[in-house]
Amino acid sequence: MSRSRSALLGLVLPVLLVAWWELQGHRGLLPDYLPPPSVFMREWLTMAADGSLLGHTVVSLWRAMAGFAIGATCGAVAGLMAAALRPVETFYEPIIALTYPIPKIAALPIIFAWFGLGDLSKIVIICVSVFYPLYVAMLSGARATPRTQIWAARNMGASPLRIIFRVLLPSALPQLFDGLRIGLALSFVVMFVAELMSSNKGLGYLIVHASDNHRFDLMFVSIVTIGMIGFIADRLLLAVRRRALVGQLAATEFRR
Repeated sequence: MSRSRSALLGLVLPVLLVAWWELQGHRGLLPDYLPPPSVFMREWLTMAADGSLLGHTVVSLWRAMAGFAIGATCGAVAGLMAAALRPVETFYEPIIALTYPIPKIAALPIIFAWFGLGDLSKIVIICVSVFYPLYVAMLSGARATPRTQIWAARNMGASPLRIIFRVLLPSALPQLFDGLRIGLALSFVVMFVAELMSSNKGLGYLIVHASDNHRFDLMFVSIVTIGMIGFIADRLLLAVRRRALVGQLAATEFRR
């Protein structure tokens, strides 16, 4: 079975579910908090046309992507250094083991007290949340590098820095992209929760506003928008992953 046909078959159940939801909603058989999809999609189109949805989306996207970029970079660098240098791992491991199980959302009141209620506090909590999966992914990926590759690089006179960036990093790329995918999804989740707790703009704020005014159609507008953004961002990341891994394989074959 081709990939396109499999994808189409995978859409059958969601389409049937949405059709059933639409039909039952128009029959008046669903509660008020489950408006038919056509109702909130009409509101989505209205908000998209007048620019109000774009304003909330840009604010949320900025917070999520800034926190993701900083947290992913810090986590990947720390994981790579820990894999290459035993003292770095010795320093980080007790801290990671102690703080990783703590729900990062539980630290939001402290983050708000330290950094205020603006964008900075939300970027900080997203950054902290993304750091951990990237650290673990990079560490495990770099540690899985065959020792023969490291020994061969040393025998050819490669410096420690060159071994890190030309041997350990390429070897860790598959696990690194797995960590990036987890961190990307996590950045949207944490952004959403942070905006629910304290914000005057953004998709999370839009849900709070909708809940306070019993606008369930507006609530679904925000949820659908977050889902669409997350899906697009995930597809883009997978495309970058394919290109990076194909490029890495081609470079490896060329060196051989």
